[in-house]
Amino acid sequence: MVRLFQVYYPARTLVLLACEAAIVYACFALATLVRLGPDSYLALNYENGWYKILLITLLSLLCSYYFDLYAPQLFGSRSETYFRLLMVLAVMSFFLAALIWLFPGFVIARDVFLFGLIFLTLALMAWRACYLWIIKQPMLRERVYVIGAGERADAVVNAIRTRPDLGMEVVGWAGATANGSLERDTIAQQVQALGTRIPVQRVIVAIADRRGTMPVRELLHLRLAGIHVDDASSLMEKVDGKIELDGLHPSAMIFAEGFRVNASFLFMRRLLSFFIASVALVICLPLIPIVALLVKLSSPGPILFRQERVGRKGQLFTVYKFRTMRQNAEAATGAVWAGKNDPRITPVGRFLRKTRLDEIPQLWNVLRGDMAFVGPRPERPEFVQWLEEKIPYYNLRHIIRPGLTGWAQVRYQYGASLEETKQKLQYDLYYIKHMSLALDLFIMFETVKTVLLRRGAQ
Repeated sequence: MVRLFQVYYPARTLVLLACEAAIVYACFALATLVRLGPDSYLALNYENGWYKILLITLLSLLCSYYFDLYAPQLFGSRSETYFRLLMVLAVMSFFLAALIWLFPGFVIARDVFLFGLIFLTLALMAWRACYLWIIKQPMLRERVYVIGAGERADAVVNAIRTRPDLGMEVVGWAGATANGSLERDTIAQQVQALGTRIPVQRVIVAIADRRGTMPVRELLHLRLAGIHVDDASSLMEKVDGKIELDGLHPSAMIFAEGFRVNASFLFMRRLLSFFIASVALVICLPLIPIVALLVKLSSPGPILFRQERVGRKGQLFTVYKFRTMRQNAEAATGAVWAGKNDPRITPVGRFLRKTRLDEIPQLWNVLRGDMAFVGPRPERPEFVQWLEEKIPYYNLRHIIRPGLTGWAQVRYQYGASLEETKQKLQYDLYYIKHMSLALDLFIMFETVKTVLLRRGAQ
């Protein structure tokens, strides 16, 4: 897998993206050549034609990304892929029409964009069909053997079998017929057969308790023979973008690369948060009086909702939001998480939550320094003590400022139970381990997609 912006991507996905960029660029260049003939040289070289086509290519990739055309779950469905491709082409047509209307000089020549879209439709349909066929060919997959039994090994095998974009194929599984654990001698015999009787390119070790069971010498022999040997936790961290809590030991964080929380980085992170929050607040200023009026007219009570949350190093601060629930919503129940179709939420409040407009006042928390723009979402003190008792390493969320958005928010759903909060913590730990300004910018970019598609809100 290839790491970009501290996020791991399968090489096949990057190849797909690069090839589609080349296809889009080539289709509009071909359309220019077909429409203008010999004059295309002048249009492309002296009228900024190449740059215009580059802009169209970037627009196409952006639309494809926002329609999840590079999402791993889409690679198994041809009909869904073709439908979304057509949606992308339709949206591109509207965007190109808007660009031509606003900037008439953007036109390369008459009908060039129409020809380009026709060529692009045919080319992308054919390319996606070829790609979906190519990634399923066994000869182009890496042969993988999984050592281990139980839930961890089962999760690894299922992930590989349901993710054709990973380019892996499970050709053997030591725990396929085992109930619980495996004996060391049994594992050693199976490992010795790898590379000879069972040709493989990669071995994944998914043994939960390795004391006295892991065949170190045999695995070292495989590694020196050129076969990749991976730890299941490290692999799943790259595949899922989270750090699994089950079997996580403090040494895995102490000696692992990452978890660099130094003063200089925190200062740069604070500057970035302040700048982005300032720009966002200026953009949202026209919306604030409209939202405030809607809240006031929808139900009696204050416009702003104030609530204590736990911030960096466990310090309490007051978070501000536009009120989305009826007044005194927790008078009878006490502190509880919001659920789906929560009767406490007003109709206007439900819209504000879906669009994230209720969180505009939290930009003030970011400017004050209570929060960062990116980080783990702040939790209520009523829940924090209980969660720290139930979930190991939960307190690690508080070593940095909480965020208006975060890795868990763009990768997971709203957490409204103990298990869902545990899942979100695994994403938060991944963020803390791989923190960087590049990852923060990527999460901001992903947040726009999450908000537009109205994901993860309740």
